[in-house]
Amino acid sequence: MSAHLSELAARLKGHRVAVIGDVMLDHFLIGQVDRISPAAPVPVVRYERDEFRLGGAANVANNVVGLTGVVDIVGLVGDDDAAIELTRQLEQAGIDRRGLVVDPERPTTRKMRIVTSRNQQVARVDREFDGETTDAARAELAARIAELVTAADAIVLSDYRKGVVTAHTIAAALDAARPRSTPVLVDPKVADVDRYRGTSLITPNHHEAELMTQMAIRTTEDARRAARRLHERTGANVLVTWGEHGMWILDANSGTAVEQALPAVAREVSDVTGAGDTVIAVLALATAAGAPLVDAARLANVAAGLVVARFGPARVTPDELLQSLSALQL
Repeated sequence: MSAHLSELAARLKGHRVAVIGDVMLDHFLIGQVDRISPAAPVPVVRYERDEFRLGGAANVANNVVGLTGVVDIVGLVGDDDAAIELTRQLEQAGIDRRGLVVDPERPTTRKMRIVTSRNQQVARVDREFDGETTDAARAELAARIAELVTAADAIVLSDYRKGVVTAHTIAAALDAARPRSTPVLVDPKVADVDRYRGTSLITPNHHEAELMTQMAIRTTEDARRAARRLHERTGANVLVTWGEHGMWILDANSGTAVEQALPAVAREVSDVTGAGDTVIAVLALATAAGAPLVDAARLANVAAGLVVARFGPARVTPDELLQSLSALQL
């Protein structure tokens, strides 16, 4: 199996993925905590430095590039300092920003975490707007999708419920995918599962799957039933990510149906932030490379085990994947 997955990891290079969704700037304000405030029972953080990373759909794109894929990204930003920093981070990662639409009526989504030098989070401050986009912004997003997505080998809809992945955007992505039968993968956040009908694969975590199906997921049999319900509603294959329990796969659209549990491979969990972004990036590249869903999921599972051992959103390289596959003897 190790040789098989290693060969798949090598085949990820050069495939083109279009990422459509809610781009974010992750801002880390890092400092030392030496005392509690005398005015209130809260820690006093002595500021040391700021760090910025790509978050949300931008983190998906960053993972595609890290795995030597080619990426086009479509999303919304505001006309603000966060957009300038986000653009700088995209350029440093080698990601083209042509697909970003500026909407001056909304802020760029920024999640600021106040963190100690030991990577302990003290607080998080979100600056965002999750309401409907303007008609002008929706039309511009559709135009960018039509321009950039048609050449993709796989399309990812990264939905963080910040207003980009609407029914209008999903329809535009499906239209762009139709001429070449390009697979459309969704990392969903909205409980209205019917909006994802017509896509190829949805990857909810188990909390999202519970909301979408109104079914509690406590056992693998629960996961099986929920995945089947999601498939019935969307027609898509289903991969439920389940934290320390791993993943549940339903591949119903490739001849013989496959239902299978994959155990988690994380050896140490530091921070689960962005793990879903890594999973769907690997799934998209592996799907573009022609891999069956089970093989793509096995590779994504290994990649997720690497990123949860790190603090904050992170990307995985092919060498790291290969080393981990070898060490795990998968």
